[in-house]
Amino acid sequence: MSDARHERYLVMGATGAQGGAVLRQLSERGHSVVGIARGADRPGALPPGVHPRPVDLGDRTALRRSFEGVSRVAASLPLVYDADLAASYADNLVYAAKVAGVRRLVFNTNLPVPPEPTGYPAFETRRIAEEALRVSGLPVTVLRPPLYLDNLFGPGHAPALVDDGVLAFPLPAALPVSWMSLHDMAAVTVAALEGGDELVGSALKVGGPQPVTGPRLAALFADVLGRDVAFHAMDPADFEAAVGAVLGPELGAGIAGGYHWAHASATDDTFTADAAAVEKHLGVQLTPLAQWIAAQPWDQWARSSG
Repeated sequence: MSDARHERYLVMGATGAQGGAVLRQLSERGHSVVGIARGADRPGALPPGVHPRPVDLGDRTALRRSFEGVSRVAASLPLVYDADLAASYADNLVYAAKVAGVRRLVFNTNLPVPPEPTGYPAFETRRIAEEALRVSGLPVTVLRPPLYLDNLFGPGHAPALVDDGVLAFPLPAALPVSWMSLHDMAAVTVAALEGGDELVGSALKVGGPQPVTGPRLAALFADVLGRDVAFHAMDPADFEAAVGAVLGPELGAGIAGGYHWAHASATDDTFTADAAAVEKHLGVQLTPLAQWIAAQPWDQWARSSG
């Protein structure tokens, strides 16, 4: 780990589920951690001992100030699907990191980035930000995860799973996915932040321990829950409408765009990763799917999501 333990770390999106998982693991490992988000200074927003710095990524000056004294950064974009806004956020991030003299910046794309342009902002905004960081001259490591298991806690997923035995998700049933938990993604991020210089300049496709199709994932749920579970490949349009009803039509279209593309164009390697390579290069022991499923409070999530 060299002298990484004696440096100050910064986590973007610290009040969210993804950033919060990284922040907690860094804190548990004894690091000095700064958490930035719009509401980072709200009471109880961050764990005790974390330094809150409320900031908007669009505020270049405030972002620069929030990076003062920081040398390692866990970065990601919020739910933004406008190309110009994504480019502006990335430019502000590069500026703040350069002024601070950041020694390692780990950027989580939060989803795969297909090799060719897709026309969908869900992918292209991340491609824009990744490219801006990669050509910036900063010591950057890019992590490209597949899909998060924790997404199955969302509206339309947990209630149907527990109450009706239906695992509904807007992907083709036969498409393999290396589903990954937020806990494991945080562990991978921490490993990349602490890791050696050999990780600088790399874009790593990361994922869970085994790629599974929709029906295979449903079978794993059935084994753990002790009931029949069937996979239902949701129509992306129905998914978009459901998300839009909760988050608004603009975000609904942005989030669902990736699934529209997946139904038309995804291949067997789009959402998969080499788990052995992840464990070898980053030293992270990935959680078996059945173990993760068994550890979740599904009945509680069904009640709270329904």
